[in-house]
Amino acid sequence: MSECPLYEVPDSPPELTFDPFLRNALDAPVSRIRLPYGEGDCWLVTRYDDVRFVTSDPRFTRDITGRPTPRMTKHLIPLDRAVSFVDPPDHARVRSVVAPAFTRRAVERLRPRAQTILDGLVDDMLAAGPRADVVRSVVSPFPLAVVGEVLGTPPEDRPQLRDWAEVVLTRATDQAGLERAQQAKAAASGYFRALAAQRRYRPADDLMTRMVGAVEAGRIDEEELLALATLIGLNGWHAVRNNASNMVYLLLTRAELRERLLSEPEMVPQAVEELLRWIPHKNGVGQPRIATEDVEVSGVLIRRGEVVQVSYVAACRDPGHFPDPDAIDLDRQGPPHLAFGNGPHHCVAPLLARMEAEVLLSTLLRRLPGLRLAVPAQEIAWQRSVLIRGPVGLPVTW
Repeated sequence: MSECPLYEVPDSPPELTFDPFLRNALDAPVSRIRLPYGEGDCWLVTRYDDVRFVTSDPRFTRDITGRPTPRMTKHLIPLDRAVSFVDPPDHARVRSVVAPAFTRRAVERLRPRAQTILDGLVDDMLAAGPRADVVRSVVSPFPLAVVGEVLGTPPEDRPQLRDWAEVVLTRATDQAGLERAQQAKAAASGYFRALAAQRRYRPADDLMTRMVGAVEAGRIDEEELLALATLIGLNGWHAVRNNASNMVYLLLTRAELRERLLSEPEMVPQAVEELLRWIPHKNGVGQPRIATEDVEVSGVLIRRGEVVQVSYVAACRDPGHFPDPDAIDLDRQGPPHLAFGNGPHHCVAPLLARMEAEVLLSTLLRRLPGLRLAVPAQEIAWQRSVLIRGPVGLPVTW
């Protein structure tokens, strides 16, 4: 049995290093591990085909709420009624309410507005002059504004949503941290409850109004609305902020990548896909599921009631599907990555996240071709204990 390491300072893999525990786990299709917290042992699935199988087979449930499962964190703070922990058909019912806001057509309609928002942020950074923190000035406020436009949160409220997200999506390591996270979650839920109440009397062209209409039509209930709004409002900023920061860091530290995209800007969408595959964005070993009956995975029998952790990060480094998986290869051909998940519980807004990354990288390369780190790369501070890895900031000059 393998003993899973703790993902806490100083044991987190540095910077964007692929977790050595997951690298070793790729040698075995399905392995038995022990996590630091919770009860009992569990299975870990890392290979591409096995991850796709487990995440799409209805015999593995995501409904783990209230069950004493093995876990990476001491304190588990799931969103109440979160769609992440609901199985079909209720899962599909809830997702169908928000899905129209994240279709390709809807995202492309939003692209010009996203470009305008980003250009304004870059203008402000340039006006202030070097040096600047490009994360604080551009990368972080950009997705906060975009998801705010979609959801319908007023601009003056968005910094508070960011602050709540930072607390809720940072692992609580002690009782004080747990209490802060619970308070932030409650405050965010209260905020979205009030915003929903406003939209009942003053509808707008936004997702909150659509969700309120779904409640009134009986498609979802009020608690499902609050879970959706909190998930989109907080995670929609946190995930893009960190993944995009990682992409910018790679542009600033890998000259060959930056030069390729400067000379071939049309490659940016393809680069975004390869960076999504390559960046080991999530801390921890995976996302848990529970077998509802005996199931065989790659010749290993998983018994009913046993917990299975699924690592999308590891699957994206499976050499059986991605030759030379540790290389960033903008010309890579092959199967789609699993950075946004797989099966019914895949990310609700992957097209929006892609569009934001494309607009961000294209704009920085076009408007700031001489952008460079203002400090040595080894001095960059990295966040610890967060759901998705990323730099604290990126001091730059140009």
